Amino acid sequence: MGIRDQRKMETSRKIQAVALDLVEEFGLEATTVARIAEKVGISERTFFRYFDSKEAAIVPGQGEITEALTSVEIAEGATPAEILQQMIQRCHKHILSEVDQGASSRIASIMLNEPKLLLIATRREQELVVELRDSLRERGLVTGMQGVLIAELIASMWRVTWQTYTHAQVAGGQQAPSDVFEIIVKEMAQISSGFAGGAQ
Repeated sequence: MGIRDQRKMETSRKIQAVALDLVEEFGLEATTVARIAEKVGISERTFFRYFDSKEAAIVPGQGEITEALTSVEIAEGATPAEILQQMIQRCHKHILSEVDQGASSRIASIMLNEPKLLLIATRREQELVVELRDSLRERGLVTGMQGVLIAELIASMWRVTWQTYTHAQVAGGQQAPSDVFEIIVKEMAQISSGFAGGAQ
């Protein structure tokens, strides 16, 4: 990672940390982009170079995962199953390398107290499905239905990871988001292992 990218990441994480501080202290409605930018020491215009809303700054992984998945390089001739596996691996890599566990714990708590964030997360998930589906289809990697199914499966695994992690945090659990994702991958593999195809 170059110096420029490193600085960009540091600024992004600083914005998120300040946004979390303010929401925890004042609540979501009272937290504004102007307030976040002022405390970080940047302009509002600079804020919007990093995030498109205060909610995106609080839950940044939602937008980042879409970019990570749509940028995966897939070899010509890869089967739908191989493409799905690559997407799962990229999700895991993203959670391991990009998701801050300390911030994740705080976000989990805020999500339970701020229902509006859940609605925004749901909307972002729908955007993930559309963008990943279109990316796969436009590159001629899958059929229309295959693209929908791969995108929906990935979005579901992402959502269940964070739902499970959030509830575990409330119950005093110590698992990291990556641990939860690994469990979900194993459960998904077990469910599908005996599926031979064909509706009865």
